[in-house]
Amino acid sequence: MIDHVHDPRDDVDAALTEAWQAHRRRVLDVAYRMLGTLSDAEDVASETFARLVARGLTGIDDLRGWLVSVTVRLCLDRMRSAEVRRRAYVGPWLPEPIVDRRGDSQDPADRVTLDDTIRMALMVVLERLTPAERSVFVLSDVFDMNFTEIADMVGRTPAACRQLAVRARAHIKSDEPRHLVATRDEARPVAEAFARACASGQLHDLLAVLHPAVSGDFDSAGVIPGAPLSPVSGRNHVAAVLGSAFAGQEADFVVADINGYPGVAVYRGDTLAAVIALETLDGTVIAIYGIGNPEKLTRTRHPT
Repeated sequence: MIDHVHDPRDDVDAALTEAWQAHRRRVLDVAYRMLGTLSDAEDVASETFARLVARGLTGIDDLRGWLVSVTVRLCLDRMRSAEVRRRAYVGPWLPEPIVDRRGDSQDPADRVTLDDTIRMALMVVLERLTPAERSVFVLSDVFDMNFTEIADMVGRTPAACRQLAVRARAHIKSDEPRHLVATRDEARPVAEAFARACASGQLHDLLAVLHPAVSGDFDSAGVIPGAPLSPVSGRNHVAAVLGSAFAGQEADFVVADINGYPGVAVYRGDTLAAVIALETLDGTVIAIYGIGNPEKLTRTRHPT
């Protein structure tokens, strides 16, 4: 009888797997906030792990720092190439939504952390920053990293990173919606009323739930006929667009957490047709972010 010979690679593989499980969520959290696209964030996470496997654990004193550093560099490469693609995008470009599926058995390590830093309105503001500004802001203000750490990751000096953070905060302060004050509990009944109004198809129901200064963006990538290709503002205009979009359509309007905040998922049968992220003010909807680009809706199924 031949005794099993222990292969040292078994220990390495186990250590790599354990290390990755411990830090995968941090990698996803950083990548999604930097890229605004869950599919790209998952691709970056896979590439980061592949580089860890190729590199091995030997000589890495701060594994989480090493993984975040690799993630940041991969994200910067994608952000720079995405700038060209975004200029050719048809209509508004909105972040890929994360829809919280109640009862989902997905491993928490495989999910982006849902908190106010991925609220859709704030993610939209981040899109207006340069790749360097966004990277430094996310790392410093969201993940509380110091500028010396950040400098090594983004290839800048600590002083340059500090200036980038100052510029990013100034842009965000000037662009950030002033109405981000409603809590999730306050927003949920508004989202429910909005879903009922959309389902009714009645213009007066929609007008009743919309703030007079409501604005709306809809990301359809130009593939949905009649979808607006520029921002829409004003209660009457927004209500008319919504009424036209859903007129005669057999659809279910399901209240769901969109990027951690109450919104509405629109289903036609088992197919997710659109996701509508909402911001509320004084019991009404003040901002609407509709995502109907099918490529951004592939990770959500009808709630069971």
